[in-house]
Amino acid sequence: MSEFEGERIAKVIARAGICSRRDAERLIGEGRVKMNGKVLTSAATNVTGKDVILIDGQPLPQKEATKLWRYHKPGGLVVSNHDPEGRPTVFEKLREQLPRVVSIGRLDINTEGLLLLTNDGELARFLELPATGWTRKYRVRAFGHIDEASLKKLEKGVEVEGVRYGPIEAQIERVQGDNTWLTIAIKEGKNREVKRICEHLGLQVNRLIRTAFGPFQLGELARGGIEEVPTRAMKSSIGEKFFKKEDDAHRRWKVQRP
Repeated sequence: MSEFEGERIAKVIARAGICSRRDAERLIGEGRVKMNGKVLTSAATNVTGKDVILIDGQPLPQKEATKLWRYHKPGGLVVSNHDPEGRPTVFEKLREQLPRVVSIGRLDINTEGLLLLTNDGELARFLELPATGWTRKYRVRAFGHIDEASLKKLEKGVEVEGVRYGPIEAQIERVQGDNTWLTIAIKEGKNREVKRICEHLGLQVNRLIRTAFGPFQLGELARGGIEEVPTRAMKSSIGEKFFKKEDDAHRRWKVQRP
């Protein structure tokens, strides 16, 4: 891509670590982004290093080195920057411990476990893409009983209320009174996928814990704990291809100060 062609404004904002590309498009729609003194009206705008970009009157920060954190999300927190119902959010909880970050995917308010956070919006988008193919693993406690044969059928995928889910690996961990503990592994991460599949099987989920997202594990990280992933481990797990592409893009983009 030449300097003349530039890059989409939302991508540049995401790379600067302000927010995800999707949230950048929202900021543009709200009229909070200016380019060369004029309010942007379209996220389809291409920009180059010669353009001056302001968000809420402030220039884009210089891109910092990409960082990744593992967070053991407790139940009761919303994975959102702004909750219209006023419920506590992950980002409010971590405001004093981390710089501006975005989540890689989301967890429902009552879902616990591993949540990956990054200061690089483009990395978040890259890891959320279905093409990445990373497996999400969960421990599930559900009211009701089921047999291994019924779980085996999920390996071919299943359709629930018109929604098609891909292959699912599920096993019984143990039975505890009226509840069954399961381990479930999925790759798509569709909205409420685990809960809907369990309901389809006649089970009512009452506790859901994500234990892994691709190569990153919850491990022994304490509830509410946050830990940075070492740079070398992050790059080896994600792949050098992404980081080389981002480094090349950053060299093309030189943030201008007003």
